[in-house]
Amino acid sequence: MSLNDIIGEGSAGQGQQIRTEPMQQRSAARLSALLDAAAAVVDEVGFDRITTAMVAERAGASIGTVYRYYPDRVAVLHALRERAVLRFRQRFVEEMKLTRPETWWDAVDCAVTAFVGLYRSEAGFRILHFADRERTAEVDSDDVESGFFARRLAGILAEEFGLPAGPDLNFRLEMTVEMADALLSRAFASDLQGDERIIAECRRIMHDYLVGYYGPSVGSKAPVLSHHS
Repeated sequence: MSLNDIIGEGSAGQGQQIRTEPMQQRSAARLSALLDAAAAVVDEVGFDRITTAMVAERAGASIGTVYRYYPDRVAVLHALRERAVLRFRQRFVEEMKLTRPETWWDAVDCAVTAFVGLYRSEAGFRILHFADRERTAEVDSDDVESGFFARRLAGILAEEFGLPAGPDLNFRLEMTVEMADALLSRAFASDLQGDERIIAECRRIMHDYLVGYYGPSVGSKAPVLSHHS
């Protein structure tokens, strides 16, 4: 399992419902500008109220330009979410290469650092939750981002740090990703920089949950939270 397998295939936020594939650099730049505009509008009004007209106005483009690439607002939001997901995976890989984790927990913690960093710096990153409402009991976990990322992370933890590979590790990491997603989203709900206490508690909960199955990662920068906090 290579780190690049975490990133997966596909381009940055072109979206599955894009009307015109942007083959030329000029078209790719225009598409990127539309998604940048959509991200800014999402931060201002939320993804429930965003319209294609708002995106066009923010991008300084005509509504026809938006429709050239996307059939409707939902397609724009899906494309923006795909870009956010890809950038998270890329940031995680960058963190792994930069910190060179020595233990399985240090590797897992790179995901938290990447997620927090993007919440603080990436406009519209909250779009990750746009697809939550579309989940149903029939949706396979492998089709959900937490399932994809968990399986790729499980491969790395098994190969690099000796955790037992298999469906149990995949499942437990998916649960860890889901918990982290909920808690970190809560941390940034009312604080643009994130509530540090919630972020620290998120790390502790993730760590303690996994340690319960795989034992302590000796030498790791494991989170420590005072019982008097």
